[in-house]
Amino acid sequence: MVTKGADDQERSAAGLDFDDDAPGAAAAGGEKTAGDGPQSLFDELENLLPDAWREHVRTYPVAAVLIGFGVGVFLGMKKSDEIIAAGTALVSSAAMANVSQVMEKMKG
Repeated sequence: MVTKGADDQERSAAGLDFDDDAPGAAAAGGEKTAGDGPQSLFDELENLLPDAWREHVRTYPVAAVLIGFGVGVFLGMKKSDEIIAAGTALVSSAAMANVSQVMEKMKG
């Protein structure tokens, strides 16, 4: 169910409003990944970890690598199609953002 607020914009039911700039943020992340390469992806992954987990990784790096390897193998076996689709979508969105920038520069 969609409701309309005082500003006549549609809002989702149960208060599940999403960030209005979510597509722009995804495109910016794709541009950053395309420009900086894998390092920007690693930086974003590092920002996802809570501080307590970062301390555990610093204290037990071998265990962290083994857990990461195990999770990677599990995801690769169970969700490989979805992971490939997500990677393809990320690359294509970054490419289209770059194409649109070039078209805007040529335009004016």
